[in-house]
Amino acid sequence: MARYPGLMLRVLARDHPAMGPGKAQLVELIDSTGSISAAAREIGMSYRRAWQLVDALNASFRKPVVLTAVGGKRGGGAQVTGFGRELVAQFREMESKASAAIAADIKRYATHLRHPQAKS
Repeated sequence: MARYPGLMLRVLARDHPAMGPGKAQLVELIDSTGSISAAAREIGMSYRRAWQLVDALNASFRKPVVLTAVGGKRGGGAQVTGFGRELVAQFREMESKASAAIAADIKRYATHLRHPQAKS
């Protein structure tokens, strides 16, 4: 089942989100591009904000999610760890399960909306 677009799952670490849809997307894009700046550009996020999120991710978990290399003549780079890939996969699975669990409720609730979500 496709994820319901209005569902925003966040996993908290004490008082701050350790993983949410934005961080998951950022990790996925870093994994595919090998670059924090390229991932940030693709999302429309500043490089500084992307770096802050990567730092927050690495601080929230027991193992690194993203490894970074300092730039130089050949430029830097970023690599998502196997642990980071597993975290995102688990997060996406939880999103799917949550969407499936509330699908009937959302459909019933949407009948009360003046302008329900268009079907995709």
